[in-house]
Amino acid sequence: MIQVAIVRPGPIQGGMVHPYLRRRAGEEAIEYPSEEIRKATERTLGVPLFQEQVMQIAMAAADFTAGEADQLRRAMGAWRKRGGLEVHQRKLIERMLRKGYTEEFALRIAKQVEGFGSYGFPESHAASFALLVYVSCWLKRHHPDAMLAALLDSQPMGFYAPALLVRDAREHGVVVRPVDVMVSQWESTLEEAAQAEASSRWDATYEQPPRAVRLGFSRINGMREQAAKRIVAARESASFASVEDLAMRAELDAHDLGCLSAADALLGLAGRRPDAVWAARGVETRPTKMLREARTHEDPIAFAQPEEGTEIADDYGALGLSLRRHPLALLRSQLADLGIQTSEQLRCKAKDRQKVRASGIVTHRQRPSTAKGVIFATLEDETGTVNIIVWPQVAEKQRAVLLGAKLLSVEGTWQSEKGVHSLVAMKLWITQNCLGNCAWLAVTSGECHTRRTRTVVSEPRGRYFLMSLVRARRFKSLAYPAEHSDRLPQGWTRVGVGTQAF
Repeated sequence: MIQVAIVRPGPIQGGMVHPYLRRRAGEEAIEYPSEEIRKATERTLGVPLFQEQVMQIAMAAADFTAGEADQLRRAMGAWRKRGGLEVHQRKLIERMLRKGYTEEFALRIAKQVEGFGSYGFPESHAASFALLVYVSCWLKRHHPDAMLAALLDSQPMGFYAPALLVRDAREHGVVVRPVDVMVSQWESTLEEAAQAEASSRWDATYEQPPRAVRLGFSRINGMREQAAKRIVAARESASFASVEDLAMRAELDAHDLGCLSAADALLGLAGRRPDAVWAARGVETRPTKMLREARTHEDPIAFAQPEEGTEIADDYGALGLSLRRHPLALLRSQLADLGIQTSEQLRCKAKDRQKVRASGIVTHRQRPSTAKGVIFATLEDETGTVNIIVWPQVAEKQRAVLLGAKLLSVEGTWQSEKGVHSLVAMKLWITQNCLGNCAWLAVTSGECHTRRTRTVVSEPRGRYFLMSLVRARRFKSLAYPAEHSDRLPQGWTRVGVGTQAF
């Protein structure tokens, strides 16, 4: 209950956090100015953390009536409304001084009341919240597979994106399997028992071995629930023989097939993503009544294996996560040359107040109204996360980089105290010069004009498009090399063509 209540703007602004922590650690003596104060605050070591405690103090130490205490509660509950607490604070101070309390103590209680006016927890709220927290922690510790599936099926929600949830579960030994039209349901589901090797950071011993988590169709961006349910229903009668068979029996249109192929969910029917995209676009999804039972027969086309960076980018584009290597793992050697350490290296080796560098994908940016302009961000790499603190003056000078970067590098001062780590930013930059073949991490744009035969084209972020032979204009950071560029007309770029090179 105390953990839930103490990390709130009210206790923080009221100066209650550090006194409580020092007293809990035995670094500060616990003092009670009177027996009535002891009764109200003994369970929180003499520091009022709940609204009910403030009301108890007001009634016991300042002779507030029950009605006056209720008015104080209402004023504390009207968060962010100005001017409602001053009259109660003055009354509190005057009456506490008359009863013999020191001015310092009375002013401190008044300051804490002011903090509650910014956002403080009632004890009943903290109790119910604490029960949910405990149950969630128990599930996370003993059944991480079920916890992951439940969280994925409840998206969008909470602070953590699906990519972080999946990465953390895999670190705890949970096997996560991709979306597959042959087995997936609409929601993420549990399959047979299977446990992978866990990170050395965690104790991955469980009374029952965790079960593999199969990602559901709901994870695919743009996928419609009704289409997914038709796939499941059609699959119950017989397995699918081909992409065309899938489309006809499940009544899928071009949009549905595009979502499935982009998410690599057709692997069992059509092979790797480029081949699946080709097969999906070759299906006539609006046949006439006469041709509804007709099937297309054409020679298979095998495309080159995409680069790993392109595959990862496609995963993130279609699913918001990837089960392949973390993108930062592809850049680690270049980042190391720049003196950038992994989050694990920082946690284990960096010393307090040491100047360090970190880099990662930006997963969160927060600017709480009570933080006086401070921005908090989280960077994720292949070994974990780093919490970044950006003071207002740094944020203002480097606003574009801070708010616009997907891959952000930070130089600053490492803070490490009692197991809590953070990096106070001094300099921010986007690590463009080490992207190399991973240029898909950059923000890109492009425009195409089409003509002639069907073709597979990869644009800068790695997504595949089927269209006519393409003349691409205004593409930036193209990830594919321009091979045989001497044979191309001016303004044309080689991007991976179906049956012919150009």
